[in-house]
Amino acid sequence: MEKAMQAAHGVGYEVYSRKHDIRMEVEKKREEDYLQSQRLVADLDRKIHS
Repeated sequence: MEKAMQAAHGVGYEVYSRKHDIRMEVEKKREEDYLQSQRLVADLDRKIHS
């Protein structure tokens, strides 16, 4: 988990768990990534079904 967190967000789990501002930045980025992936899926779905 530590390596995945470091690779994906550039921060280790220890820092993530200790620093609120870092945690909020990581979670904001996760949310943005999730929304972008949802838009991509919806776009592909429209293209497939049109």
